[in-house]
Amino acid sequence: MIYKVHVEFSKEFLEIKNDQITIGVKSKPIKGEANKEIIKKIAKYFKISTSFVQIKSGHKSSEKIIEVLQ
Repeated sequence: MIYKVHVEFSKEFLEIKNDQITIGVKSKPIKGEANKEIIKKIAKYFKISTSFVQIKSGHKSSEKIIEVLQ
């Protein structure tokens, strides 16, 4: 499943509506730390391994496309 993801910083939440995910992260967007936190949170939400969550585009943006494999 492909999801559009909007990231907000300095917040802690995760909302999913249809194919849109809005997620809050505490990590700073430095050296991929925020991306790692996003992957962990989404994997935990779907109860899957982090290896099943891939950022397809938007690695350096607050708007991302993420694929969740199940």
